[in-house]
Amino acid sequence: MQASVHLAFDLGASSGRAVLGRLEGNRMEMQEVHRWDTPIEVEEERLYWDLDAVWSSMQEGLAIALKEAPDLCSLSVDSWGVDYVPMDSTMQPLRRAHVYRDPRSASGEALAWQRVAREELYGMTGVASHPINTLFQVLADEQMTPQRHAATCCRLLIADYMNWRFCDRPVAEESLASTTQLLSANSRSWSVEAMQALQIDPVTWPRVVPSGTVLGPVPDNPNVAVIASCSHDTACAVAAIPAGEYSSWAFLSSGTWSLLGAETPTPICVPAAMEAGFTNEVGYGGTIRFLKNLTGLWVLQECERVWREAGMNFDYTGLLDEASRAEPPEYTIDFNDPRFSTPGNMPQRIADWCREHRRPVVSERGDIVRLILESLAEVYRTTLGSLSTLLGRHFDCLHVVGGGSRNRLLNQWTADRCGLPVIAGPSEATALGNLLIQAKAMSRLPVDSSIREASATSVVTEIFQPNQSGGP
Repeated sequence: MQASVHLAFDLGASSGRAVLGRLEGNRMEMQEVHRWDTPIEVEEERLYWDLDAVWSSMQEGLAIALKEAPDLCSLSVDSWGVDYVPMDSTMQPLRRAHVYRDPRSASGEALAWQRVAREELYGMTGVASHPINTLFQVLADEQMTPQRHAATCCRLLIADYMNWRFCDRPVAEESLASTTQLLSANSRSWSVEAMQALQIDPVTWPRVVPSGTVLGPVPDNPNVAVIASCSHDTACAVAAIPAGEYSSWAFLSSGTWSLLGAETPTPICVPAAMEAGFTNEVGYGGTIRFLKNLTGLWVLQECERVWREAGMNFDYTGLLDEASRAEPPEYTIDFNDPRFSTPGNMPQRIADWCREHRRPVVSERGDIVRLILESLAEVYRTTLGSLSTLLGRHFDCLHVVGGGSRNRLLNQWTADRCGLPVIAGPSEATALGNLLIQAKAMSRLPVDSSIREASATSVVTEIFQPNQSGGP
């Protein structure tokens, strides 16, 4: 089969990048051609994404990609979930997209529970309730900016908004739509029942399309097709997991957030799943990613920011080296505590938590880093146990993908605490999944090769075996 070239725009909360993928046979070679910071604007204590700046960077990335690969045949955008752009009747943005960490959505959550019971909503959508979820942001709009809310005729989630800017076709790709808490995990379509209960107009949402839908050409480059691959970054990453010899595996998408779960053919919407905080998100091919959203390396990233602002000089490798020499902590912290969810002085918050819980205060940098990583490994262990109980099955291994898969200390401590082999990689799973889904949609992947087989051919993974004592 003739080689083909595809372009993935992978938008993250801290940075975005343009990645070229050259497919030969069932092997995808990736090349990052452009990277940029994701800017946040603050206005009257509200947090907004500067999507116009992101769009400008994406245009630069496309220009570079076309110069590198004039035969480019497709592109697709993936992004984080929940945030959106409200559009008016002429498809013009009514405001900038709010950042999900903006605390405004708390008022929307309170309003939601006045209109519907939490258990009823979970039964309708299968999605765990988090203050950042889209539905709470929509209800916050209703309360805080009622005129703008009334003028909203369409809402586009971030990646879908960018795909729309490329080809003028507004859709809601199902994996990204499933993060809104307004999609039915059973039908993979908007839950009119949930929207009616919440008094949200179903007409204000675009048509839901399956992952891998070809949307149309880029007007200025008609030979380049725009694909709604998996618009949700985690769905892309899970699609690219190179599952092989282990028959029963769980996954961990490790980055700013940690998303730990397993694939299932149908949603699990039982009360026990809701109580345990698990959610049902749509994956590639109509599968369900039954997972739990956990705080990930965000806490460490905030510590790094604070230390750098204090004038400390270090690099990430040095931090991990300090952590490796530190003594194992006497305790761990559940960083899903809301106090750790917003930007701020994270080392101070950790110290405050220690005092409140009568634990020894850690102050050395290496000790803090080790405490963070060991705490993450411990929450992975308990979450994996809950997952196993809910699904009634044992897992043979844990696949770790995303940027956090490069953290060898965290991988080893996770293997030790979970008592399972950890298979790390690919770190670029999101971009790889995006590219391979494009290739599949364009009929460029060999018919006898699956996306996961192509991923396994394209990447090298590392296995971390648990220590003999079964954990620290």
